[in-house]
Amino acid sequence: MKYALVIPDGAADEPQASLNNLTPFQFAHTPNMDAVAQAGVVGRANHVPASMPSGSDVGTMSLFGYDPLEFHTGRAPLEAAAQGIELGDKDWAIRCNLVTIAAGRMKSFTAEQMPNDIGRGLIQVLQKSQCGDSHWKYYPGVSYRNLLIYRARDTDAPFSKKTVTTPPHDITDQEIAAYLPAGPGSEIMRELMQQSVELFGTNDANSARGERAATQTWLWGEGVRPALKSFADRFGVSGAVITAVDLLRGIGRLLGWDVVEVKGATGYLDTDYKAKGLAAIETLKSHDFVVVHVEASDEASHEGNAPAKVEALERIDADIVGPLHAYLKSQGPYRLLISPDHPTFLRTKTHSHGYVPVAACGTGISSDEAVAYNDVTAAESWLVFDKGHELMPWFFQR
Repeated sequence: MKYALVIPDGAADEPQASLNNLTPFQFAHTPNMDAVAQAGVVGRANHVPASMPSGSDVGTMSLFGYDPLEFHTGRAPLEAAAQGIELGDKDWAIRCNLVTIAAGRMKSFTAEQMPNDIGRGLIQVLQKSQCGDSHWKYYPGVSYRNLLIYRARDTDAPFSKKTVTTPPHDITDQEIAAYLPAGPGSEIMRELMQQSVELFGTNDANSARGERAATQTWLWGEGVRPALKSFADRFGVSGAVITAVDLLRGIGRLLGWDVVEVKGATGYLDTDYKAKGLAAIETLKSHDFVVVHVEASDEASHEGNAPAKVEALERIDADIVGPLHAYLKSQGPYRLLISPDHPTFLRTKTHSHGYVPVAACGTGISSDEAVAYNDVTAAESWLVFDKGHELMPWFFQR
């Protein structure tokens, strides 16, 4: 049997006045997602426990069938795995965003989508000026997304589970003072962030961007290496993930999946949806299970852009869900699942706790007579996963 999961990241939302008081899922023209609902079942799942911060690191781990209360150690270690960075038992990984702060407020958690070449140059400046021959090393990623690794060597790291940091995408347009790192090791983090202000201000390539320049780093998502049992051992299938985001690449590698790189996949609104759909079909020729993750719907929410979110959902529907479902049906027994990892509200521009709509169809899944896939239909369903990590065992009937 072949299996597929499509993740429209952060797509769950509230009714929008600008969308005739409908949610983006309701407003968008998504006949292929609705066809999945009509052929199978619609329900809802809560992938982020109330005691944990809402984010794709927690939500996706739950969506893949792993209880984040048991396995989650932080976001940065997952992204380190994506880059092939090995962490020792006492090493810590920290996410390093290039951000734009103006008048003490988080103006842009992406430094207005920092170009890769300029971003890498800034990371080189940080490495040369701040690290030298020390415990610290910066690793450039994509655009504004980078990592800082602390190698513990013969001593314990200054951080602990009591260290508190805040994702910068959760404080867009807000004053940053109350959200600076706190707890063990926070003094070091704050010092590194403050040093970056002067270093970035004297970088010509960065300064040439004017108001779009990165003003400093923002450190968050710290954690140690997680211990995850392979997906094949748990569910008995070979897997692969298609994504443009290091977080998903990292989780995939830790679960033993292949990571499929797709030309034109950007992790932003301009991603090549059609290429992702074609890659998913090709991947299923050699794997039992494929995951297709699309970040665009989440990015649109972070920008408060309702039309862009609707467009992202329509492109996911037309270029990914439609072709993928048609291929699966042509190959024999199959199952197809659609689920966001968490809600991201256009109103707040941040990740949120709460249920997301789930749709599944295929061999052995009886129709529940749902006619559409959206937040409202899901809220009325009998199928509820209060613990989101129980969705994947249900999907595989384990």
